[in-house]
Amino acid sequence: MTIVIWSLLLFGVFLNACAQLFLKFGVDRIGEFSFTLQNLIPIGWKLATNYFVILGLLCYVISVVVWLMVLSRIPVGIAYPMVSIGYIITAIAGYFLLGESLTVTRVIGILVIIIGVYLVARV
Repeated sequence: MTIVIWSLLLFGVFLNACAQLFLKFGVDRIGEFSFTLQNLIPIGWKLATNYFVILGLLCYVISVVVWLMVLSRIPVGIAYPMVSIGYIITAIAGYFLLGESLTVTRVIGILVIIIGVYLVARV
């Protein structure tokens, strides 16, 4: 893979991970909820007007555009496994930004993902 393809791929994965983090920041500010007929409009409005939720959705939209550019350049069988890099980014960001735990089991899982991405990228 060329540097352009790697850059697009990593940028798309990074945007996707940012989307997850922004959505998490947004729902943390709203609090736990469930969609019921009674609260559909109030919760829907809170989500639709939450700055972080809007940023998260915007990141998703941009990441789809970038992802389409990636898919136009390499086979999906190589591109899609690279999405798992996002698991690494979100786990580490969750640890530093959200105070989530990063257990030994998760670190081992991250290492397995890194090995898998390396093996797929070698093709």
